[in-house]
Amino acid sequence: MKVLILAAGYGTRLYPLTKDRPKPLLTIEPKKPLINYLVERVADLKGLTEIFVVSNDKFFGQFQQWAKSFSHLSASITIINDGTKTPEDRLGSIGDIDFTVRGRKVAEDILVIGGDNLFDFNIDKFFAFAITQKEKVTLGVFDIKHIDMAQKFGVVAMDKAQIVTHFEEKPAKPKSSLIAMCFYYMPKATLPLIQDYIAKGGKLDLAGDYIRWLCEQKRLCGFQFSGSWYDIGSLEAYHEAQEAFIQHQ
Repeated sequence: MKVLILAAGYGTRLYPLTKDRPKPLLTIEPKKPLINYLVERVADLKGLTEIFVVSNDKFFGQFQQWAKSFSHLSASITIINDGTKTPEDRLGSIGDIDFTVRGRKVAEDILVIGGDNLFDFNIDKFFAFAITQKEKVTLGVFDIKHIDMAQKFGVVAMDKAQIVTHFEEKPAKPKSSLIAMCFYYMPKATLPLIQDYIAKGGKLDLAGDYIRWLCEQKRLCGFQFSGSWYDIGSLEAYHEAQEAFIQHQ
C-alpha cells in the first residue's frame, strides 16, 4: 500500500504565511510542521511500502529538505514534483492523484490525504474497514456538528451499510452536518475509475466532483471519524488549530 499526501496547492488564502512556505510545512507547534502529524498517523499502517508527497515546483525543494528528517521510517518518503509553478496552472487534487498514479505506475492500494488536514483520531478502524471494500473507494467522514458550517464542505449521507447514498458539494442549505474529508482509501481495483472520470469530462481541480461521480457510480463508502479535525483552509482556521489542537494532545 502507498500513502499519497496532497501538498501541491499554493495556499493563497493563507497569504502572507504561505507566500514562501507551503501550507503543510506551517508549524502547529514550534518546529513541528502540520505534515509531520499526518506522517506519524500513517507510518505504522500494516503493508505500507512508501509515502508519496506531491508538491508543485515552487515548493519542491523545501519538501525535499523536510523529508530528510524522516530517514528513520521503515517506509520511504518520495517527493513528487507535479511541475506547476503558479496557482493558475496547478493540476488540482484529482489531477495530482492521476499524475502520481500514472507517473509512478502505481498498482496497489492508495490512501490519499489532503496535506492541510489535521486530526487526532486513530485511523486503524478506518483502515480495517476500507481494505474490505475492494471495489469501492472509502471516504473519511466527519460530523462538524454545526449545520451552517457544512456549507463550506461536501455534505454526505450514508446508509446502514456505510454506502454513500448522497453527496452535495458546498450546499446553500445543508441537509446535515456530516461532511467529507480529503481522506480517501482507493483500492487498486478503483484506480482506473480516475481515467474513466477524466474521459467523461470530469474536472481535475475539484475533488468534490469526483466524489459525487463515485457516489453516482455506486462505488463509494464512508467511514465516520470522531475526535478533533481541522481543515487548514484559512488564516482563521490555522490559528484556531494552533490553539485548540495542542490543548487536546
